[in-house]
Amino acid sequence: MATYFYFHSRLVRQILDAVRAGKNTIELSLDLNLSVSVWPIEDHCLILDTAQGPGSVLSGSGRKTFALSLEDLEPIADAGNKVFCFDGESLLPVEVRADGYYKLVPTSSAPTLEINGIKMHRSKDIDPLEDARLKTQRVVRPGDIVLDTCGGLGYSALFAVKAGAKQVVSTEKSRQVMEIRQKNPWIRANAFAWFTREAAARIELENADISRYIQGIGDQSFEAVIHDPPRFCSATGDLYGKDFYRELARVVKPRARLFHYTGSPRRIKEKDRFINNAVKRLETAGFDNLSFDDRLQGILGTKAVPLY
Repeated sequence: MATYFYFHSRLVRQILDAVRAGKNTIELSLDLNLSVSVWPIEDHCLILDTAQGPGSVLSGSGRKTFALSLEDLEPIADAGNKVFCFDGESLLPVEVRADGYYKLVPTSSAPTLEINGIKMHRSKDIDPLEDARLKTQRVVRPGDIVLDTCGGLGYSALFAVKAGAKQVVSTEKSRQVMEIRQKNPWIRANAFAWFTREAAARIELENADISRYIQGIGDQSFEAVIHDPPRFCSATGDLYGKDFYRELARVVKPRARLFHYTGSPRRIKEKDRFINNAVKRLETAGFDNLSFDDRLQGILGTKAVPLY
């Protein structure tokens, strides 16, 4: 496997300033804030060494060094809010143009996903990783088999493993999102000391529409569900519907824990119709102990235990 180095406009401006100032080294994170290393500057070039590369995964290829010149980097300085990846040969944006425009977006922490200008993770009032960590802490217990719907960049699956999940079935409908997910350094094995290859193998990633995929799942297969659909609209309405909720209830065991992201289509009030209606549908489907968590902007609950 190759070693990847990641760049974005703010980072590149720091590099250009250092090169023009005649500095010999610069301290940078070239793995989107997973780690920081000191990188040499020689002959107006940034020197990249795979032996110290971000999440370096050398597989018999040995140590390699690459030089990125000012001419290589300058276009990125004005490229806007996107991530570029260097694999030793090409320096290209992490984006997909298909039925829409998908791109990886840098933050002060882990990157987020943006589709047609809309961010798919909460980042204004909470860090994407903190959001994923809090969700999984509320519903995942050691040894659980977990269903992670609409998996996106993989943060919920990552933290479900950290919480002790035995297995995580993570579905993602979009092939474009899957392509970008594969380039997200935060979910690669060994990105964290606790996220070993064995831990990463506990995530089963499925490129599938969960509303259809779930129909092939056996009854009572999971102890926890993280249902994190895109915000409600005409295209995503089925994921908030009574039929899908019944399927969720069917595939989980009694007392299984549920987190269902809903977002705040309007300002959440005590009797907000959207949230109350979702709660009623979940109750009808077979969930109870339902409550709305303001911080996580979602509904928490458990699978009801049959009375007979």
